[in-house]
Amino acid sequence: MANSWTDGLLLKIVNIIVYILFLGSNVYTIAAPSDIYFAAKPTYITPAPWAFVIWTVIHLLLLGTIIYQFFPQGKAVIIDGISWRFPLLGVLNAIYVNLWAHQSYIAAFVFALFVSSAVTHIYYQVKKHHASQSTADELFVHLPFSLYHGWTTILVVLTAFEAFGVNAHTTKAGVWTKVLVFLALFFFEATSATYAFSTAEGDLPASIAICFALFAIFAEQRSSAFIHWSALGFAVLSLVWVVKGAYGIVVRTTGHGIRLEDPERAPLVGGN
Repeated sequence: MANSWTDGLLLKIVNIIVYILFLGSNVYTIAAPSDIYFAAKPTYITPAPWAFVIWTVIHLLLLGTIIYQFFPQGKAVIIDGISWRFPLLGVLNAIYVNLWAHQSYIAAFVFALFVSSAVTHIYYQVKKHHASQSTADELFVHLPFSLYHGWTTILVVLTAFEAFGVNAHTTKAGVWTKVLVFLALFFFEATSATYAFSTAEGDLPASIAICFALFAIFAEQRSSAFIHWSALGFAVLSLVWVVKGAYGIVVRTTGHGIRLEDPERAPLVGGN
């Protein structure tokens, strides 16, 4: 029997409602009377406020996801594959944003871990069981959740520093703070590298999310020269992995890569 747009209608409606809730929670951080991104607790790993524009990109892509679920191919991935993980993610993210906006950073950190776990489940489901079959799959399934996965890596660490770290406006960065920030920056760069080598072409959107955040941290952190320039160094390294991912995509889409001819493939030591 042919697929109908009403198949899985309950979940489709729930996805729409949760998307509106998810969108509304992030719109609140912008439309609230006080500028929440500027009023948040400053840490030594806080990125520049413009880093959070990535939420806008994620929301726009997920709007496409919501529309795509009404098409047969989209239904196969979003409704049958991702299933109820998406509304769970939306609810957890809305709670996280609300807690973060009200500066309940310890509780927000706990929910950041939940959000990261939910995104990871979806990311794994999409990458392992639903290879991209079309441009729509790439734009409205793989791209938003790859970007989301990379961004939540930043959010978990940032929220941890907000929950347990010092206030950068009132406390000078000590040795341990610098060490922890350096390790966090290294973790970001290493994660970006992991994305780049996760497949032959890498995971470009996730690497971009981390690279973008690292440059935003570099732009924001000026009170400590060590942190400032460390962020730049790791951002540049992360940019290398972005370029690697971009090259992998070009090779995949055009088939124009560096290929060895048969004589070049021959082993250095001849055999029988």
